[in-house]
Amino acid sequence: MQRAVYLLSFPFLWLVSRLPFPLLYALSDGVFLLVYYLVRYRRKVVRENLKLVFPEKPEAERSRIERRFYAHMCDMFLEMIKTMGMTPEEMRRRFTFSNLELLHRLEDQGKSVMIQFPHYASWEWAIILDSHIRSRGFGIYQPINHPDFDKLIRDIRGKFGMTLITTKQTREVVAQNRKNGILATYGILTDQSPMLKKTHYWAPFMGIEVPMHTGAELLCKQLDLPAIYLKVTKIKRGYYHGECILLSDNPSAVPDYQITDMFFRETERAIREAPEYYFWTHKRWKHRGKKDAARA
Repeated sequence: MQRAVYLLSFPFLWLVSRLPFPLLYALSDGVFLLVYYLVRYRRKVVRENLKLVFPEKPEAERSRIERRFYAHMCDMFLEMIKTMGMTPEEMRRRFTFSNLELLHRLEDQGKSVMIQFPHYASWEWAIILDSHIRSRGFGIYQPINHPDFDKLIRDIRGKFGMTLITTKQTREVVAQNRKNGILATYGILTDQSPMLKKTHYWAPFMGIEVPMHTGAELLCKQLDLPAIYLKVTKIKRGYYHGECILLSDNPSAVPDYQITDMFFRETERAIREAPEYYFWTHKRWKHRGKKDAARA
């Protein structure tokens, strides 16, 4: 059955990837109406998250953020599909970078790096970073259960040269690259909510104490990978900019959890600047108030 769904879906996805951008965004407007007003996809979760994080904002303002978020989410989903039909030149024009000198300096020093970023603005088009670096790019991701759609995601995200590896493969791949003298840049999304039983650290995020995902920091410390934050800004519809911000070039010398704190402070700044571009459908604050229970 799943195979049949994939075979029926793929021609439509391929056609969408060939649409010119004006038609793509016209389609996105239609998808927004369907998802927001008819399907009402995770509307309750988004509304609760916004009320938790912005209790001081009037309800009307939170509603505007909510609608703008859903419109952006639909754009980003279709932009991911559009990647299938984009050239490297077009992608580089639509997703630009600043402070790439930081990455190049670390490359000149023979250092592999870990780039961390949240579910904000566009993490899908950040794959074009691979065309700006001399090292080999690796994206750390959670595989999809359906093998055909998982392969499709791998093909899309790997179109411009990046290699996808699962979280379970990361240590082995880093060790093998180091053994073979391969300079690498690893990218990881790290703002998810961890499982309570695997929680090591709690801290405020947008003013609410929650468990923090510390896996990226742990990898940086154990594998001696400089930690970099990629701040992504949405310039306008279909255009993004990524700024490389150094968190630490010597993570083993940094106190535990400081890199994690720095990552979330940067993420908070981005959210407060333009909250509609954060992925509010995630249940990021679902474990609030459970700290004592988690320790028991």
